[in-house]
Amino acid sequence: MELANIEKLVEKYLNAETSLQEETTLKNYFTGGNVAPHLQEYEYMFNYFATIKDEKFTKTIQLEPKKSKKRNFKWLSVAASIALLFTVFIGKPQYDEYKERKKAEKIYAQVSKGLQLLSNNLKKGEQAVAQLHTYESKVNQVLK
Repeated sequence: MELANIEKLVEKYLNAETSLQEETTLKNYFTGGNVAPHLQEYEYMFNYFATIKDEKFTKTIQLEPKKSKKRNFKWLSVAASIALLFTVFIGKPQYDEYKERKKAEKIYAQVSKGLQLLSNNLKKGEQAVAQLHTYESKVNQVLK
C-alpha cells in the first residue's frame, strides 16, 4: 500500500500538484535508502536536493566604489570628444577632395557623352558626303 501511495505522490510531484507535507513524505522515502528498483531514478534527484540545501556560498564579493566609475566615464567622454574633433579636422580636407573628384568625374562623363554624340553625327555626315562623292563620280562618268 505504501509503494502505491509513493507512486501516486511521484505522479503528483511531476505534475506539480503536491503539498509541502507530501513532498516531505517523498523526501523521507527517497533519502531513507530503501527505494523500490523501478523508482531509483527519482532517488538521485531527491538526494541531490538534500545535499544542495546545505551548500552555502562562502566567497566574499568585492564591490568597486561608484566614484571611480563616474571618473572613468568623465575621461571616456573627454577622450571621445577629442577623437571626434580630431577626425573632423583631419577628415574635412579629404572629404572636400572626394567631393571635387566626384564632381570632376560627373563633368568628365557629361563631356564624354557629348563628344560621343558629336562623333556619331560627324560619322553620319561623313557617310552622306561619301555617298554624294560616289553619286558625283558616277554622274561625271555618265556625262563624259
